[in-house]
Amino acid sequence: MIKEAKLINAVELEVFWNRLLSIVNEQAAALMHASFTTVVREAGDLSAGIFDAAGNMIAQAVTGTPGHINTMATCVRHFVKAHPIDSLNPGDSLLTNDPWLGSGHLHDITVVTPVFHRERGVGWFANTCHAMDIGGRTLGADAREVFEEGLHIPIMKLFREGQINQDLMEIVRSNVRVPDSVVGDLYAQQAGNDVGGNKLVEMMEEYDLDSLEELSGMILDRSEEATRDAIAEIPNGIYCDEVVIDGFDDPLKIQIEIKVEDRGLLVDYAGSSGQVDRGINVVYNYTHAYTTYPLTCAISPAVPNNEGSFRPVTVNAPERSILNAQFPCAVGARHLIGHFLSQAVFGALAKAIPDRVLADGSAGLWNTQLEGHDLDGRMFAYIFFSAGGMGARPTVDGLSATAFPSGIKGVPAEAIEAVSPVLLLKRELLQDSGGGGKHRGGLGQEMMLKMDTDTPVLHSCMYDRTRSPARGFLGGKDGSVGELILSDGTRPHPKGKYDIKPGQTVTLRLPGGGGFYSPLEREPRLVLEDVLQGRVSIRAAEEVYGVVLNEDSSGVDDEATRTLRAEMT
Repeated sequence: MIKEAKLINAVELEVFWNRLLSIVNEQAAALMHASFTTVVREAGDLSAGIFDAAGNMIAQAVTGTPGHINTMATCVRHFVKAHPIDSLNPGDSLLTNDPWLGSGHLHDITVVTPVFHRERGVGWFANTCHAMDIGGRTLGADAREVFEEGLHIPIMKLFREGQINQDLMEIVRSNVRVPDSVVGDLYAQQAGNDVGGNKLVEMMEEYDLDSLEELSGMILDRSEEATRDAIAEIPNGIYCDEVVIDGFDDPLKIQIEIKVEDRGLLVDYAGSSGQVDRGINVVYNYTHAYTTYPLTCAISPAVPNNEGSFRPVTVNAPERSILNAQFPCAVGARHLIGHFLSQAVFGALAKAIPDRVLADGSAGLWNTQLEGHDLDGRMFAYIFFSAGGMGARPTVDGLSATAFPSGIKGVPAEAIEAVSPVLLLKRELLQDSGGGGKHRGGLGQEMMLKMDTDTPVLHSCMYDRTRSPARGFLGGKDGSVGELILSDGTRPHPKGKYDIKPGQTVTLRLPGGGGFYSPLEREPRLVLEDVLQGRVSIRAAEEVYGVVLNEDSSGVDDEATRTLRAEMT
């Protein structure tokens, strides 16, 4: 704590807060720059944050996914319980990939490092990264139990007083397909935490801080109060929605009820589908993470995302439901369900605050996992993420080929081809894939892949919205569904595995987002611009938007447009 005669004033609090943000962003940058994999350094599939001695998340880096950041906020408490900070020494570090303690599947490894100052443990730095491989039957949606999905690492030491746990490293190397990448990223994760820890100690020395207790308490209490103030602006009531998604073979349902009561929220998923015998189940931590994130987006986007902002929200999901699946069910592709929670949240809140939500988007990332041998006979395992269109907003079009709610970035074709035998023959936006509306849904994209190998490559598909389109809101039209097509015309199971043969091409057509408000309300000049840019076809301009263009498509035929729209109303 600061010297007893002095308390933190408002100016100091602002200085300390911005310093903490700088520190966690340096932590994340160090991790990304040291990473061995494009999934971390290019796509940004990671999180980084600082926690007080009790394990409360104080601040997070700007990069990262809610599925990592918000689950990490719960996960660190498990580390603190298993290894109280006073039981550790400088140079110690811990890790786990337990799905039920962390971010929901074995491929995500969380590394947690205590920070010591003036011979006391004062806090923790933590990060979570997606490992390129974790063994098992390779990442996918078709496992029956978590035991099939790879190596399970309980909470244990990664470093002991600065020395790597060599026994653990040998076990990891013996169980994964690309050991250099996996082990290399563990060192990168530790490097990120070390950078954060060193910077924090510098700050505490500079301002003569003995602990983070008072600073953490002030930040978390203010975040909680600001979140409660924002909730108080929403009319009290119960708001419900139901989202239907593809599932594995049969459709699944997410049922949500949001109860707003003065300055608190209760979210209940009673009525949602039960857990299934495939790897698309969601653990509670992940459900909580992808519930609190869209709530923040809609209700309190300016409030810091930390333990304080979580306090006013309670999330319930029935045990053994698809959103609170129990061990030992398979969970490898849990994002194919979990990412749709934002749509249930927004669908319910649309009844109360329709001007602050998004229409449905493509939601679940399209994860493409590939495994085989390159032309030199070396084993490879590679994954990249792709996104369809976001839903439109009440005031603007949806973003195209953009991942929401995960925030994961697409990896450039050049980066993919530089580190794997994957050839990206095409990547372009899909015309007419965004749902029509006064504000148009974001476009999906079309990608064509080919393997630069002379042996078959295993393709593990993790794709959704191939049957259930993204809904438009308040008169907006639905987006297009996705497709997976091979060059011989066959259509593999969108959540299955098959071999890509040498010379064969694979086409992925990702879904589009839903529109917002009626397409007949869209400004004709915007429809014209969409046509000129190739986002909307001339046919769709007339049939969906009621806009007639001149013969050379250089302008709008105003009279014909007024007549057509009157007929369509």
